[in-house]
Amino acid sequence: MTGAFATGENTRQDGSMDSPKVAVLMGSPRDADKMAPAVETLGRFGLEADERVMSAHRTPDAVAAFARGAREAGYVALICGAGMAAHLAGVCAAHTTLPVVGVPLSGGALGGIDALYATVQMPKGIPVATVAVDGSMNAALLVVEMLAISDPGLAAALDDHRREMAG
Repeated sequence: MTGAFATGENTRQDGSMDSPKVAVLMGSPRDADKMAPAVETLGRFGLEADERVMSAHRTPDAVAAFARGAREAGYVALICGAGMAAHLAGVCAAHTTLPVVGVPLSGGALGGIDALYATVQMPKGIPVATVAVDGSMNAALLVVEMLAISDPGLAAALDDHRREMAG
């Protein structure tokens, strides 16, 4: 791995690199299937995905503590998937300056539109990048694109991915 991760939290004592670590958070264990494309995509690009179930409503103190300590724990971004009220991404963004990508998840009476509105309507100064309902693969690709700004290897891998998609 090259670029921004050549120093700091992701460097082992022997000088070798850990892969950048991305938290993939979800509000319920039932969300794992919808968040699996994010985990798979991150892995495809050589990034470590740390999956966790955390609820902005049932375990708010744990969510806040995790987000506050995420940078020091070596995370480079948070991907947060939640349905209905969908405050997980917003709560995380309120407690970290790392990039947070919200994934509104389908379900409930409105099929995910309520989650979309809740995720995208953040107050000024606390941004959450938001992808489509159930768009966890795009959330992971957005994180990869952000990291590729300073990592030529990731940039090349993204170019390869786009060529493969084109057929």
